[in-house]
Amino acid sequence: MQIINRQPETHEVIDIAKHGLPVTIITGFLGSGKTTLLNYILTNQEGLKTAVLVNEFGEIGIDNELIVATEDNIVELSNGCVCCTINEDLIQAVYKILERPEKIDYLIVETTGVADPLPVALTFLGTELRGMTHLDSIITMVDCSNFSLDLFNSQAAYSQIAYGDIIILNKTDLVNKSDVDAIEIRIRDIKEAARILRTQQSEVPLPLILSVGLFDSSKYFASKEAKKNHEHENKHHHHDHSNHLENDGFISISFESDKPFSVRKFQYFLDNQLPENIFRAKGILWFDESPKRHIFHLSGKRFTLEDDEWKKEPKNQIVLIGQNIDSQILYEQIETCISLPFNNKAK
Repeated sequence: MQIINRQPETHEVIDIAKHGLPVTIITGFLGSGKTTLLNYILTNQEGLKTAVLVNEFGEIGIDNELIVATEDNIVELSNGCVCCTINEDLIQAVYKILERPEKIDYLIVETTGVADPLPVALTFLGTELRGMTHLDSIITMVDCSNFSLDLFNSQAAYSQIAYGDIIILNKTDLVNKSDVDAIEIRIRDIKEAARILRTQQSEVPLPLILSVGLFDSSKYFASKEAKKNHEHENKHHHHDHSNHLENDGFISISFESDKPFSVRKFQYFLDNQLPENIFRAKGILWFDESPKRHIFHLSGKRFTLEDDEWKKEPKNQIVLIGQNIDSQILYEQIETCISLPFNNKAK
């Protein structure tokens, strides 16, 4: 989890003392565009000083290199599934923000793509944060180009829709309008009252998603009591990831190397070895054939590779998230992408 603070260019006054620090939760399945939306907000929300909490699923904190920040004040907190660590780390992270000498106007929490947003919301409703913050809305991102009508057989993916106040149908430019219409019908079946917006590249007018007051806390107290009872029954069970991850079969594979990949080998891995049930991958890649730093994103069957300059010593970092995969085989396949030293290439 990282804290990123954006310095405003102008100043707008929000009565935090009266209402508490406004909070927006951004959720959505793997690769739906959450970080892109976050970057868009930070780039365009002039007049507000915004703090962002990011909690990603995976051992390598790649997002702190990918998130657009206007200053270097980034604090590394925990690095695990949001549903497991949220009740411990989120509260402390919010306290750090509230205790900063400079005034913070807005807080955005981005969950991991396999998280149920309800525990995050209940942390703001059912802890000491209730008197210091107010939850404005839960935004759910949906990838129209990689959407499963059965919601990937995932309880977390279902919960993201069910608890969304605003549901953004993203990447509409990559599919037919009839497909987007079918997705919206499916979502209305789950959450009829949600505000549904259609967009490309996570670009949506900010007045439609921030300071909208759409979250109704009165609907969630029954859920909160059920959640507390469940936690009481399971208080002696400790685990690395929350039960919904185990139930849904999600696995995160993290790979890191100080040796470059071969472009040809990595392309072969993507074309011939990558399992279909890898829903999301992202990384900072170093290729033997290129002096550039390459930012890699994969969602479903599509991937992008963008290059820029290295800011640190070159190395490979990649995280893949999938369902019911053989992590050992996948790790070995990625390892074979490493370029051989020159004196071994002919062997």
